[in-house]
Amino acid sequence: MLSEVQVDQVYRALAEAMPGRTRNAKGPKGQPDAFRSCISCMLSAQSLDRNTAAATTALFKLAKTPEDMLALRDEDIAAAIKPCGLYNNKTKSIRKFCNALLDEHGGVVPDTREDLMSLPGIGRKCADIVMSFTFGKDVIAVDTHVHRVCNRIGLTEAKTAEKTAQQLEDRSPNWAMRDGHFWLIQFGKKVCRARLPKCEVCVVNDLCEDLAARAVE
Repeated sequence: MLSEVQVDQVYRALAEAMPGRTRNAKGPKGQPDAFRSCISCMLSAQSLDRNTAAATTALFKLAKTPEDMLALRDEDIAAAIKPCGLYNNKTKSIRKFCNALLDEHGGVVPDTREDLMSLPGIGRKCADIVMSFTFGKDVIAVDTHVHRVCNRIGLTEAKTAEKTAQQLEDRSPNWAMRDGHFWLIQFGKKVCRARLPKCEVCVVNDLCEDLAARAVE
């Protein structure tokens, strides 16, 4: 992995090259509140963005609160979210999540990682995304792009997104925590792509461990 000094250098280079957190940054999939952000995150598992969008649009036409969601029949929820796949299991998760949210938090989505992850269906990724986008907390949420970029460059050395998230929290300088997620995801989409990364124009190609390893081969 990169040294502490090199980690700082990577973030400073990305900060200059990427826009970071923009004014129109909203909750996951553009949802306007914490409850719908959590549901949207749950539906996005193993689903393409366009399919998740179709599912959330259909579902939130039927219900926008945990109380209204629990008033729906399972068949109605499943039919609405069918585009995102695994709709029967996700229907069960939504119902468990809503019940726990009402029983344990009075229907109000908590804003800490520990409390969010205590709710059914909410893992580290969803918790961090909701904390960052919806509550404006300084956390680096790890999605597919961030996981790939961090382990390719050498910011982290982890096989799972959850371990990547923990290493980032331990190794990232405090000043980079607010916008780190945005720099990394923007970088992963525009430059450090899964296929055909643009190494020739990469602002951290002099630090990238993957590029250095390939140069030796």
